Amino acid sequence: QRQQMSNSSTITQFLLLAFADTQELQLLHFWLFLGIYLAALLGNGLIITTIACDHHLHNPMYFFLLNLSLLDLGSISTTLPKSMANALWDTRTISYYGCAAQVSMFVFFVTGEFYLLTVISYDRYVAICKPLHYGMLLGGRACAHMAAAAWATAWASGFLSAVLHTANTFSLPLCQGNAVDQFFCELPQILKLSCSDTYLREVGVIAFCFCSGIGCFVFIVFSYVQIFRAVLKIPSEHGRHKAFSTCLPHLAVVSLFISTAMVAYLKPPSISSRSLNLVVAVLYSVVPPAVNPLIY
Repeated sequence: QRQQMSNSSTITQFLLLAFADTQELQLLHFWLFLGIYLAALLGNGLIITTIACDHHLHNPMYFFLLNLSLLDLGSISTTLPKSMANALWDTRTISYYGCAAQVSMFVFFVTGEFYLLTVISYDRYVAICKPLHYGMLLGGRACAHMAAAAWATAWASGFLSAVLHTANTFSLPLCQGNAVDQFFCELPQILKLSCSDTYLREVGVIAFCFCSGIGCFVFIVFSYVQIFRAVLKIPSEHGRHKAFSTCLPHLAVVSLFISTAMVAYLKPPSISSRSLNLVVAVLYSVVPPAVNPLIY
């Protein structure tokens, strides 16, 4: 079923990875992903509804959590529905422009989530290290401005990242077939289909991701270094436990998100395999939106 094409302009569709060879196992894949997707919709939907309706929860932490749930819903809705539809109808196809749109939207939502997690780390830093200034630094107006800035940055950087990644990837001549070894259109897997030397382009993609994300990563690390220093100075064990409990959920989400994404995009080809790529992709694209409501 591979199309051996000499140029990307002649490819009209891609073939996504099939989880199994039999219809029965494909249906199992469908029901598994459907359960995860419904859990993500229910969990994030409940968070959004509860925070929006309960005025007691109109504070910075919950306001940022509401925005995080919106981004989670966007990212998981970009990847899972098409994979579930393919499994249900026993097909593997996605149109060329559908694949390009999936790449753009996924990059956009993931970039926005990373910036919002950075803002949440600042919220935790102020709450623990500067509690007396929390109301002033993260009052209602400041909170709204920071969330708006995170969304604006996500729109600007996410849109720019999406355009650059999509234009770079889909401008390559693709003559290694049209079968993508992933359940959604993932950039590294599409780059593997190129018949040209993609080394420099892959370096360019990685360099852009590194430059756009290193500031956020350094800020998150700095925030938690200061948080841990402040918590360890608290004399009572109960106080330390309470302080840790307010920031550990966010730290768990950030660690899972960053570690799995780094493995997916920075691992050397020598350790790459279809099963490893699949597991890592599920861990960074499917698991966080589903488990974030449980963690928080």
